Amino acid sequence: MGIRKRGTATFVSIVLSCFVLLASVAGCGTLATTPDTDEGKNDANISEKKGGTITVAISSEPDTLDIHKSTALSTEGVVLNLGGALLYRDPQTNEVKPHLAESYSISEDGKTWRFRIRQGVTFHDGTRLTAQAYKRTFERAMSPEIAPKGVGMVLGIIKSIQTPDDQTLILELNEPSATLVTYFTSASFLQPLSVDAVQKFGDQYGRNPLGVGPWKMESWKSGDSITLIRNDAYRWATPFFKNQGPPRPDKVVLKLIRNPQTALAALESGTIDIADLPAKDAKKFKNNNRFTVLEQTKRGLGLFVELNLKNEILQDKNVRKALQMAVKKDAIVQSHLQGEGMVADGPLPANLFGYDQSIAQYAYKYNPEEAVKLLEEAGWELNAQGIREKAGKPLHLELLSMEVWSQPAQLMQGMFKAIGVDVKIITLEGSAVDQLTAAGTFDLALDGYVADDPDILFAFMHSTQIGGMNRSAIHDKTIDSLLEKGQVTMKSDDRAKVYEDIQKRAVEEAFWIPIYTEKRFVVVNNRVQGLMLDPSGLKLYQDVWVK
Repeated sequence: MGIRKRGTATFVSIVLSCFVLLASVAGCGTLATTPDTDEGKNDANISEKKGGTITVAISSEPDTLDIHKSTALSTEGVVLNLGGALLYRDPQTNEVKPHLAESYSISEDGKTWRFRIRQGVTFHDGTRLTAQAYKRTFERAMSPEIAPKGVGMVLGIIKSIQTPDDQTLILELNEPSATLVTYFTSASFLQPLSVDAVQKFGDQYGRNPLGVGPWKMESWKSGDSITLIRNDAYRWATPFFKNQGPPRPDKVVLKLIRNPQTALAALESGTIDIADLPAKDAKKFKNNNRFTVLEQTKRGLGLFVELNLKNEILQDKNVRKALQMAVKKDAIVQSHLQGEGMVADGPLPANLFGYDQSIAQYAYKYNPEEAVKLLEEAGWELNAQGIREKAGKPLHLELLSMEVWSQPAQLMQGMFKAIGVDVKIITLEGSAVDQLTAAGTFDLALDGYVADDPDILFAFMHSTQIGGMNRSAIHDKTIDSLLEKGQVTMKSDDRAKVYEDIQKRAVEEAFWIPIYTEKRFVVVNNRVQGLMLDPSGLKLYQDVWVK
């Protein structure tokens, strides 16, 4: 599922169903541990050591830390540490269990959801977490001015919210939901907010977020860093963590370093402790005993191209198909990812529920000759400069990118030029890309996402999300109907068939150009022990300690 995107792959993973612990890769339903070493054995006196600061490189600065107003991974990566979730998914059994809710039940018809809110949980300002706090949080997320920004669409199925007492939260749904349980495992975008704090800070709440999580906001220096400090009152960690009390380090400093080569140099010098690096750079640290490299296959599309269907040129399906056939995806995987990835054929990755195993049979293949024919059929002829034009208008498009995707952007620029399409690359910081795509003022844009449920496509492709995460402005009745069906189809096999049909339709209409799925590499200085990653690569610091 997902509501988050944009970052190095802007995104929304929600469920903590797979984890990676330092130096190991965990499969779904398991929790891997680091092999014992002289430096990192589970000695009680060492593992419980408190204090120290961890410095982590982030490649993109959040646009805001108001989680209701952002869909960026850079935002979620921070806010995850400030909040908590109603439910969680047990990494050993894959079973959904209560967390900030001490118990929950769902009526037989699937329309009444009842939660008993855990007692003793407090916000960072000391106020109690109650059912009313959740009610006010959800109502804010669902409000007309907030809902289009991303979070509200998740809760749109809720008809009414009741709080008969401080501990009881009752949700009445318009219809049963196959996805809502998964959404409620989000410690980031569905965390409870202090609406009093929201009202107090007003437009500045996004700079002063306040939650119930293990870390508290200390400072945000624009263009430089975000610093989190330990919440000493924290006593309600998710059960799979070894440390059930406050975090051990004093601070986590999230240092903005946009360039991977700069992050690499900072790791080597000891200026930072943790960084995501491209495969070619991460390999340099694999045999270095000062560092541990975590590997993880992302559950989502690491890169795809959004096509703005409001653009008259891109409203022609032949043009969209031609752009698809112009891209040699395996060359991008080999060059940009050093082969550490897989070509994507459609809008869902192979490791996500609902993926159509037969998609390679009908997905568009690299075929520049056929791409040229399609453009000519659409009336685009080559001019003297080698660029196609129609009625005197050149086939010129702009491609929005971030620095981390500069190489794929340049490769695609050359591939498009080979069929006579002139593409200008505009490289911006992630929040600026978000602003332009949200406003619909773009032609093509590079993007990515991570998700734990195929319902992520509702946010990206349903017509009600135009102006939100549906940046391509897809308005397709067939897609809308299938996406709605996917949300309420409870039987697994039937639901999988719905998403197979969605993939067939999305590929046929060439709404996106899917490029690849990828591995994530996180390099960690061995002075930091106990780091965990969720399925999207978000870093979990609850068990971390500094040697």
